[in-house]
This record gives sequence, structure tokens and C-alpha cells, in this order.
Amino acid sequence: MGNDTIAELAGQMNFEMPEELRMLKETLRRFVDAELIPIERDVCEGNKIKPHMREMLEGKAKEVGLWMYDVPEEYGGQGLGLLAKVVVWSELARSIAMPTRGASIFGPPVSPILYYLNDEQKERYLLPVLAGEKQACFAQTEPDAGGDPGGMRTTAVREGDEYVINGMKRFITGAAEADFAQVIAATDREKGSRGGISAFLVDMNTPGVKLLREQETMMDDRPWEIALEDVRVPVANRIGEEGDGFKLAQNWISAGRIRHGARGMGVIERCLEMGASYAKQRVTFGQPLSDRQSVQWMLVDMHTELHQLTLMVHNAAWKADRGEDIRYDSYMCKYFGDTKSFEAADRCMQIHGGIGLTTDLPIERMWRDQRSFVITEGPTEILKMALARHVLRKYG
Repeated sequence: MGNDTIAELAGQMNFEMPEELRMLKETLRRFVDAELIPIERDVCEGNKIKPHMREMLEGKAKEVGLWMYDVPEEYGGQGLGLLAKVVVWSELARSIAMPTRGASIFGPPVSPILYYLNDEQKERYLLPVLAGEKQACFAQTEPDAGGDPGGMRTTAVREGDEYVINGMKRFITGAAEADFAQVIAATDREKGSRGGISAFLVDMNTPGVKLLREQETMMDDRPWEIALEDVRVPVANRIGEEGDGFKLAQNWISAGRIRHGARGMGVIERCLEMGASYAKQRVTFGQPLSDRQSVQWMLVDMHTELHQLTLMVHNAAWKADRGEDIRYDSYMCKYFGDTKSFEAADRCMQIHGGIGLTTDLPIERMWRDQRSFVITEGPTEILKMALARHVLRKYG
């Protein structure tokens, strides 16, 4: 292989973001800096966006051309690819203005599993969600089946043209406001996640559906615990075939894990911005903090990890847009992004000292949220366990 051929092949590796995505990033950066960060402590009351703030910010989202950016074009959205969504998610994560879970100013939040519905189901559930007429929640996690969904105890037993669902769901965001739930239940517990789990559309006013309690958490999120007692659901409300539930959920959860990595990018960058700025301003014992090696190294670690995470997330999203399998890439993006962004928030808090512990700054909110993500939606240890099996197959 000659030098010219090597140079030509090397030239095919392009780490530059496409021009249209650079423009999108710049637009979002201006939006976040001008519209969100200045008011980030005033947007929400608890874990809810104040109505007048929602109306104002939704109008601005439409002005900058981001309305329904994550909805497929066939349903009236922009149908952005995963790499473009990464740009959106990472930039928005630089501000704490939005609730961390289950809320959006860019159109009705739509669970991707709803795009797998048949035509009749779409008319009853998907299209009303897109029109803002209905809200949905996703009910999978249970007291004894969080990171191990294959062990869930909620069952759906078929009786003629109906399924009878019994069980308990926990940590269900948005359950109180939801018109229906996407309930994941075991139709064959012996098969577990290998064909024994199914998905159902369950109207929240169905007899037997009970909201038990809203749970207080260290985050601003207030999820619900739900009981399902002899809940009768028509077979027509099953999503896909019996046993498809786990597969349907996993088909889109990989993108959710990439979102974790993208959020980590935004959090680390904001921590760098605040940490470096404060280190230059704050003087102790006659010297600015920025002159102290202990502080410099914290900033350098954040900068290095942001670079690593950005390359990892962009590569995974690029592969997904090409139709490649990114399951293991998504595991890495989530566990690395969540852990390193939490560490960045912790370092940023340490640099700021006492003021970092107050709600005057967004650091404490990022610290709490990022710590929670290390546990929720795929605990780090379970992701690494799955990655270990992959590594041993590949290299062993």
C-alpha cells in the first residue's frame, strides 16, 4: 500500500460536524444563552413548567424552527436524525430551565413506542398525543424489576378477547396527568425478556388502575406508584404481537441512552464554563483559584472527559443514522456520560465552595440530576455487565 493510498484513506475519516448541524448548534447555543439561562430558576414550579412560561417558550421554540424536531416528517414533524438530536439535547442540557424528565417546549412529548402502533391504534392514541389532546406515560419499572425488566411480576393473562393485567408499577413519571399508559407486562414469565413480555395501551380511567402515591425524590421529578388490579384490556390494545414488548422497548431505548450521553456533554460544558470563570474571579490567600494546580487539574479532567464523551456520542449517533447496531455503543455512552457528568458537577461544586451548595447557582440541581441518572434508566453496573459479556465474546 503506497503513501498516496494511505493518505487517501486517512482523508476519508472526517470528524467535522456537517455544516447544517454546525448551524443548528449555533442557533441552539444562542437560544439557550439568551432565552433559557437568564430565567432558568423561574421557569418551573416544582417539577412543572409554569403555564405562562410554557406558552412563552413554546412560541420562541417555533420562532427558531425547533417545533416537533423529534417527530417523524410523516406526522408533521421535522424528523431529525439521531446526530442532529444529539446536538439539540446537548445544547439544551447546558441549562436547568427544563424539567429533567418528561417535559418539552418543542411539542408534545411522544414516546417512540407509539410509532409502532397499527393504524387503528394510531388514530386513538398517537394522533391525539401529537395534537396535544392526550398525554401518555410509560409504565415498565416495578418494585422488584427495575434494571432487570425480564424479572417483572406484572402479568397479562389472556381471557378470550381481553387481557387481565395485575401488578404494581413504580417510578412512573407523568402518571397523574396521563390519559393512557404504555404498560409492559409478562405474558409468559418463563420466557422472560426472550419473548415473554408484551406491551399494552391502557387508558388510565380503566377500572382497576389506581394511582397509589406520588413519590418524593432527591430530584425535582415526582414519579408515581401505580397498582393494576384485574385491569381488563382488549386484545386490540396490545402493541405488536404477544411477546414483542421487550423488543419494542429495546428498539428505541438505545437512542434514549445516547440522549444520556448527550445530556452529559451539555452538563460538563456548563460546569467548565462556570468553573473556569469562577476560578479566575475568586481570590484566596492572595491568589486566584485559577493559579492553583488542584483547581487546574479539575478543569483539565472535565475538558478531557468532555472531548472523550463528544467523540463517543457523535460516533454512535452517526452509526445509528447509517442503520448500524449501536446497542453496545449506547451502553458506553450512557455509563460514561452519566458518571463523568456527575463528577463534573461535583468538581464544579467543589471549585465554588459554599456558594455551590446554594440554589443561587444551577450546580446543585445538575449534581442531583446527574447522580440520579447513574441509577435510573439503566444502572451503570448492569450496563457494564452487559458490556463485559460483549468484550469477552469479542476478544476472548
